[in-house]
Amino acid sequence: MAGRVKHLNAGVEARAHSNAGAEARAHSNAGAEAPAYTVLLAAARRARRHARAAFSHFKVGAALETADGVIVSGCNIENATLGLTLCAERVAIFKALSEGHRRFRRIAIVADTRVPAPPCGACRQILWEFAGDLEIVLGNLRRVHARHRLSTLLPEPFDARLL
Repeated sequence: MAGRVKHLNAGVEARAHSNAGAEARAHSNAGAEAPAYTVLLAAARRARRHARAAFSHFKVGAALETADGVIVSGCNIENATLGLTLCAERVAIFKALSEGHRRFRRIAIVADTRVPAPPCGACRQILWEFAGDLEIVLGNLRRVHARHRLSTLLPEPFDARLL
């Protein structure tokens, strides 16, 4: 537990020092995918194919890169009640945690949209708690749309420092 709290606090400190440059960290990329993101986005696109989205028809894939370079993917899985639906980002992080991974670099999120589809509020909170201020790469079926730090998408997280 102490290690996890230390990791969370490191993310809080990094966020506190980075608020002034938040705009500089959000990048649009209308060109080709950077090599570092190509493999990650391809994994997210493959994961998206397995999505179970019978109700919304909004399929999402995510690929989470661990600190040691392992890629863990996930897709959204809907339930008829919709409230029990799991987003691709949460599937990926829970799967990674269940496999013993504890440190992460970035997550790619892919949907078939013209504009980026960022993580929902619940996913932002879960990602912050278990992965800290990781890089978020948003893409569609063809290219990267944007890159952000999680701290720009979730500027005031609830975390262990508040308990």
